[in-house]
Amino acid sequence: MSFIPVILWTDALIFVLLAGVLALVWFIRRQEHLRAPWRAVAKRPMAMGAALVLSVFVVIGLLDSLHYREKLPDSPADAPHYSVDVLSVFDALVGELRTQQEKTYSGPLAMQLYAKEFVQRDGETVREYPRLKYGGAHLQMEAERVPDIIQRSLTGLTQGLATSLLLFGLLAAWQARGSQTSFGQWLAACGAGRLDWLARTVVLIVSVLLMLGGVLLQLASAYHVFGTDKVGQDVLYISLKSIRTGLVIGTLTTLVTLPLAIGFGIAAGYFRGWVDDVIQYVYTVLNSIPGVLLIAAAVLIVQVTIESNPDLFDTAAARADIRLLALCLIMGVTSWTGLARLLRGESLKLRTLDYVEAARAFGVSHRRIISRHIFPNVFHLILIAIVLDFSGLVLAEAVLSYVGVGVDPSMHSWGNMINGSRLELAREPVVWWQLGAAFTFMFTLVLAANLFADGVRDAFDPRQGGRR
Repeated sequence: MSFIPVILWTDALIFVLLAGVLALVWFIRRQEHLRAPWRAVAKRPMAMGAALVLSVFVVIGLLDSLHYREKLPDSPADAPHYSVDVLSVFDALVGELRTQQEKTYSGPLAMQLYAKEFVQRDGETVREYPRLKYGGAHLQMEAERVPDIIQRSLTGLTQGLATSLLLFGLLAAWQARGSQTSFGQWLAACGAGRLDWLARTVVLIVSVLLMLGGVLLQLASAYHVFGTDKVGQDVLYISLKSIRTGLVIGTLTTLVTLPLAIGFGIAAGYFRGWVDDVIQYVYTVLNSIPGVLLIAAAVLIVQVTIESNPDLFDTAAARADIRLLALCLIMGVTSWTGLARLLRGESLKLRTLDYVEAARAFGVSHRRIISRHIFPNVFHLILIAIVLDFSGLVLAEAVLSYVGVGVDPSMHSWGNMINGSRLELAREPVVWWQLGAAFTFMFTLVLAANLFADGVRDAFDPRQGGRR
C-alpha cells in the first residue's frame, strides 16, 4: 500500500460521537414529539443559516480526522517504510497549500517578503523586498498584482454563483416533481416564502458559501490569502487546520461533562438529604479550586508521562493528540458543576409535582421515575447548555493556549496562533494577519454556534412557547 491508516485517540472518539449523533437523529425521526421542536428550529432563518455555516466547519473537521502515513518513495516493496509525518484527507485535498512554504513573513496576497533583506543584484549588494517563491510567482511586475487579484476574485464569484444556480435548479426540479407542480409554480412559491421549509434562506447561505469558497480557491492557487507566518507557512492553511482542534475541544469535552452533570445534578435534586449534601460539597470544593491550576497540573503530568514513555507514542502527532485528549478530559471534569447546579434546582421543583408524588405513592422505583418523569423534563435544559457551552469551550482553548497550558505547541490551533502573535504585534512593522485570521475563524464559528443555540433555546424551552 502507498499509505497506512492512522487512528488517533481523538479520531476514534470523534467518529464514535458521529455514530451516536446519527443514531440519535434516526431515533428522533421516528418520534413525533421529538421531531416537533426540531422542525421549529428548522423554521428559524437565523438558526438554519448558522447550522449551514457550522456544517462547513464540521465537514472540514471530519476530513482532517482521517489520518494516514505515506509510504517512503525509496523503501523496498517487501518491507515498506512509512513517513513519520501523519497527514489527513484534508491535507491531500488542499494539496500545494500545505507544501508551498516561503522563507518567512509575507503579507496577505503579497508578492514580496514583509521585511527588507540584503540581496545581490548586478554585482552590488542592495536592500530590498525579495520576491516570494510561490506567492504571485506567475506575475512579472508588481503592477499586475491588483488586476490579477480582481480577475481571480470575479472568476471565483462567477464559478460559485454558477454552481449555486445549478444546485438550485436541480433542487427546484426535484421538489417540483415531488410536489407534482410545475417548475414555475414551485419557483413562485419559493419566492413568496410559501414552502414548508426555509428555501430562500438555504439558497442564500449556500450561494454565499459557494461564492466565498470559489474566491478562496482562485486566490489560494496563486497567492497566500492570509499571508505567511514566521517560518513561511500559509496562514490560511493553519487556520483551516485549527478547525479540528476547536471542534474536538468543544465536543469531546461535552462527552465528559454530560454524565457527571446529569448524574450528580438530578441525583442531588431528586434524593435530597445526605446525597444532596455530599454532591453540593463536591462541586463547591471543585469550584473553589482555580480551574487553570488543575488544567496546568494535568497537562504537566501528561507531558511527563509522554517523555517517560516515548515508545508508546511513535509520532509527534500521537504525542500532541494524547495531550489534546487529556486537556478535554480535565476541562470536562472541571466544567460540569454549572450544569449540575442547574439540573439540581430543576429536579427539586419537579419532584414535588403531583404526578411524581403519585408515582412514588404507587411504589414506582426511583430509577423509573427519574427516567420517565425527571429526565425528559430537563432534557431541554441539557440540550441548550450543550450548544451554549460549545462556544465557551472553543474560547477557553484559545485562552489556555495563550497562557501556555493548552494544546501541544506543534498542533495547529487558534490559541497557538494568538499566542504566537504576541511578539508579532511588537514588531515594526506590525505582523497582524495571523491574529486577524485566528480572530476571523474563531468569531465565525462562535457566532454561528451562538445563533444556532438561540434557535434551539427558543424551540425547546417550554416557556418560550416553542412546543406549540
